[in-house]
Amino acid sequence: MAPPGGIKTSSPNLQPLPKRASPKKPRASAAVAFPQSLQPPLNRRGAVVVTCARGSKQQSSPAVAAQARPGTSTLSVEFRTREGCRLGIARYPDFAYNAQGGRGVGAGCVAESGEDGTVLVDFDVASLYIPPMSGATTSFLGLPLPPFLKIDILPEALGGTIDRATGQVDLKFRSRFCFSVGSIYKAPPLFVDTTLTSEESSGTIRRGTGERMDGEGRCKLVGVAVVDPIDDLFMNTFLSLPTECIAYLNATISIAKPR
Repeated sequence: MAPPGGIKTSSPNLQPLPKRASPKKPRASAAVAFPQSLQPPLNRRGAVVVTCARGSKQQSSPAVAAQARPGTSTLSVEFRTREGCRLGIARYPDFAYNAQGGRGVGAGCVAESGEDGTVLVDFDVASLYIPPMSGATTSFLGLPLPPFLKIDILPEALGGTIDRATGQVDLKFRSRFCFSVGSIYKAPPLFVDTTLTSEESSGTIRRGTGERMDGEGRCKLVGVAVVDPIDDLFMNTFLSLPTECIAYLNATISIAKPR
């Protein structure tokens, strides 16, 4: 009997192999004798033995993995941001933000059986792009940001779950926000770590509700995060750090099997 977690390498249904007769000594002849190292390997019956150290993950060959998970398939997921977004920090009024042109691609797998199961997705960080906040994309109290002011949004992680049956989306998002004024001032990055969700996201002073994905993949994602102080007295004072920020992000999510 195999120990717990082990793989049984024998079966009572398999017949034992007959014993081989003692090989006779080769006689000298004109035929060429193959050395033992070049003889074709014996084709033995039995189970494939896979070993691994305790506590480590088992590595399977593609054929074995395919047999173990016959319903698993890789999906191609695309994430696009649209206009009509909003960003807010502390108790200031929200910035109106046009995120049209933002994009990211990733790979997903179905966590449950069926065409409408929950998809686990992980986006490629190198493919993620979100337009910067600038005078061309952002306005505050109806006025565009000054042309010399810019906030670069540099994503570091995006991934989570997408329920195709209900339209619920929950994506863990981590990013740096880099504030600069021309070439004369550049603040240390602000770090934001939140979950962009189609449901409700709430903090102490900020709260918002998103919208679930419709039949065309369109949704509104909202996320509240705490922004910690940085090594910059001006930014800490101006933004009242630590504080909360909120993002309302209109997006379109497309899910398809790779060609």
